[in-house]
Amino acid sequence: MLSRIATRSFSSSASNAYKVAVLGAGGGIGQPLSLLLKLNHKVTDLALYDIKGAPGVAADVSHVPTNSTVKGYNPDQLKEALTGADVIVIPAGVPRKPGMTRDDLFNTNASIVRDLAKAAAEYAPKAAIAVIANPVNSTVPIVAEVFRSKGVYNPKKLFGVTTLDVLRAARFVSEVAGTNPTQEHVPVVGGHSGITIVPLLSQTTHKDLPKDTKDSLTHRIQFGGDEVVKAKDGAGSATLSMAQAGARFTGAVLNGLDGEKDIIECTFVDSPLFKDEGVEFFSSKVTLGPEGVKQVHGLGELSDYEEDLVKTAKETLIKNIKKGTDFVDQNP
Repeated sequence: MLSRIATRSFSSSASNAYKVAVLGAGGGIGQPLSLLLKLNHKVTDLALYDIKGAPGVAADVSHVPTNSTVKGYNPDQLKEALTGADVIVIPAGVPRKPGMTRDDLFNTNASIVRDLAKAAAEYAPKAAIAVIANPVNSTVPIVAEVFRSKGVYNPKKLFGVTTLDVLRAARFVSEVAGTNPTQEHVPVVGGHSGITIVPLLSQTTHKDLPKDTKDSLTHRIQFGGDEVVKAKDGAGSATLSMAQAGARFTGAVLNGLDGEKDIIECTFVDSPLFKDEGVEFFSSKVTLGPEGVKQVHGLGELSDYEEDLVKTAKETLIKNIKKGTDFVDQNP
């Protein structure tokens, strides 16, 4: 699927014109993400916003010879950046440092995401919103609550970007199995933090891995971000791989909006799968279409091993989601 979506996303024949706004374009994820979106020919209007540096990023990226306009916006221009946007991508926030979990970022990033969501609800209420800012398990519910409070919530247009877990799974499985990572398709369900990340290895061609290999592979997919945080030694977290993941997912959303068929990605959405158990948001395969979410797919057949992982993920997700909704209740 990776090669198929990448080919589509960078095809030169776009039937419609789309405005994409990147909120947090000056950061470690935002800059490479902006470059990759400039290369997507479906993006005809690229709006780059940040509290500082966005005009510079826009000037730099604008020199890439693809058929789109790019403009950078400062803090007093958020309305202009958002107005008319078809897709809003939110990588804004602070990066992790060694020893931090995604949840440790909550207090800072929750306020940032809430304020950007308020602006999006006012100036682009019909846009598809792709949330990258961590912790995704809590920031997506924050956006949902803000949109609900403004009376413009559309569950089909809100996404938590979990694509990096899918990319890591493909890469890490290929390293163990000695295969081509572009040919590995590993569904990753649950959430986007530690033990809420559940790779469905039984649904690949490698379902008979030894238990110790499966354990270490699952753990590496769940905590792959820690490798990057540690290797960067205080200088940041996964930015380049996350930018690629964000660009792939944004491209998939645009392909869906454009009416292309069979656009399927794993993403953290308002989901019916476990709502009766109190899990309002859950990541699974989703078919994307002109209205956003066209269909939320079930998890399929799981191994006993994966059933246990999903059970643990659900217990943690309930707490993560509540943390996001409580934040908006207490800090409107």
